[in-house]
Amino acid sequence: MKHAGAAALDRIVPLLDLLRTRTALKEKTRGVFYCGGRAFLHFHEDGAEIFADFRPEQDFMRLPVTTPAQQTALLRKIDMVLRKD
Repeated sequence: MKHAGAAALDRIVPLLDLLRTRTALKEKTRGVFYCGGRAFLHFHEDGAEIFADFRPEQDFMRLPVTTPAQQTALLRKIDMVLRKD
């Protein structure tokens, strides 16, 4: 599964915009977010599907983010992690 290219990231612009409002996250390059100086979130594409690699603790977990409902679920998980910090 390859890292998401520009066209795939263009499809999730609303999600990226919402992620940018989380002040604890720093976007190093488009679609690659760090938290506390540590890689936290980036995206992959596989055909028509887009996935987020998200690190809530030590290891990354891969979650689908193709649909608005999937994106909302990711944001909820991220917000739970950010509230802990």
